[in-house]
Amino acid sequence: MTARLADIAAQAGVSEATVSRVLNGKPGVAGATRQSVLAALDVLGYERPVRLRQRSAGLVGLITPELENPIFPALAQVIGQALTRQGYTPVLATQTPGGSTEDELTEMLVDRGVSGIIFVSGLHADTSADMQRYEQLRAQGVPFVLVDGFSPKVQAPFISPDDRAAMRLAVTHLVSLGHTRIGLALGPKRFVPVQRKIEGFVRTVQDLLALTPEEIESDLVQHSLYTLEGGQAAASALMDRGCTAVVCASDMMALGAIRTARQRGFEVPDDISVVGFDDSPLIAFTDPPLTTVRKPVPAMGQAAVRTLLEEIGGTPAPHSEFVFMPELVVRGSTASSPRGRARP
Repeated sequence: MTARLADIAAQAGVSEATVSRVLNGKPGVAGATRQSVLAALDVLGYERPVRLRQRSAGLVGLITPELENPIFPALAQVIGQALTRQGYTPVLATQTPGGSTEDELTEMLVDRGVSGIIFVSGLHADTSADMQRYEQLRAQGVPFVLVDGFSPKVQAPFISPDDRAAMRLAVTHLVSLGHTRIGLALGPKRFVPVQRKIEGFVRTVQDLLALTPEEIESDLVQHSLYTLEGGQAAASALMDRGCTAVVCASDMMALGAIRTARQRGFEVPDDISVVGFDDSPLIAFTDPPLTTVRKPVPAMGQAAVRTLLEEIGGTPAPHSEFVFMPELVVRGSTASSPRGRARP
């Protein structure tokens, strides 16, 4: 015990007697000094005495669709850190194929007495889903916030990126490089973010390249799955239609598009340009580094927590949608159109 006291005292820069007073909960120690001693305990790997452990203000559930797409762990980390700073304990509940459904995870969290729930890319984003489940949750008195997806049928705060603006950024960039045949690879049409991306894509292509909405939707938009394989399939179809650039609705799909291009003997970006969406962790280190539209994850995650805590505190935010602006990050996967480039 003496050796432990000496270690903690040295780490905190205080006397062993001061460490002893803090550990035994004695008065007469300045708040800053007490925090230094507790921090020293943490750094040295000692458990804090039970009486000194900070009590959690409550559990907050975070429900995500899966963790294979790196954007979901990134968002979960931001939300988890923000909750912890406010004294709450985050509980991550993840849906997996063949595993628990969103409804089952919600019921489990409610049974455990959570103070509130944050839903990320849940059924609220699916226009074919029954939104009554959220009204039932509200009737149970459980505050919640919905991220990525919007429904006018649900009275709750929504946090979203501006999907239409994201497509405007991507398409404008590619048109400036001389591309006139630009494809869009994205997920199933029933999801709100997909519908919004299509709206932004169609409007921008129509404005900049003078194509009709019918031409754009039938020739340049390809639905698939939000996976590497989904990106491969969608990009393959778009390349068959003569696209020299592909905008993908996720970075995972973009990596699939690059794989398809290489399998066909194309160079990225010399023969075909690829743009992703999210700016997932490590995506800057792919080969080539991926040009992508960065989803404002830190701002969205912090806003989701702030909004939920207002709901929990009894001063709810307006039941409306808070929309965050994405930004284009230009890297090595986009270049001038091969058709507009001088050939040797």
